[in-house]
Amino acid sequence: MAMTLITTNTSSNAASSSFTSSIDSTYKLYIFKFYDINPATDTENFEFQGSIDGGSNYNVTMTTTSFRTIHYEDDSSAVLEYKTAADLAQSTNFQLITREMGNAADESVSGELHLFNPSNTTYVKHFYLRSTTNSANEGNHQYFIAGYFNDTNDIDAIQFKMSSGNFDGTIKMWGVG
Repeated sequence: MAMTLITTNTSSNAASSSFTSSIDSTYKLYIFKFYDINPATDTENFEFQGSIDGGSNYNVTMTTTSFRTIHYEDDSSAVLEYKTAADLAQSTNFQLITREMGNAADESVSGELHLFNPSNTTYVKHFYLRSTTNSANEGNHQYFIAGYFNDTNDIDAIQFKMSSGNFDGTIKMWGVG
């Protein structure tokens, strides 16, 4: 299947990056790839949420599950763990993509979010994401998150943001079909 680049958002000291158009029935799969997202404030979290009203509100109910790996630069620790603190259970909060991001030049997050059939109005909307981060505590964190928007309305907008403060980076939206 061919991937078609739909939109590129390049952010510089931005509070959020929103995709409020072109998420429609054209494709059954939308992939959001984020590159070198670097927060202005140290130890913040990168997050996302969906909208069913064109981006007026980002508060769709989600249920998710998460696990992560960590390996520190000094080799002091390596971890593989289920991360209950990153799970959402019927919540309208923003979903964590990664946490404790560093704001130094060698600290950022990259990854991708796969959103399946967002225009379907019969079923919930499934997604999964994977991210890799060089964190503020000099460790590589990889998050693996899967879940669904528990709403049969179409998901027509997605927003990415930091838990606090602004960020730099590029996010691209692709359609697959």
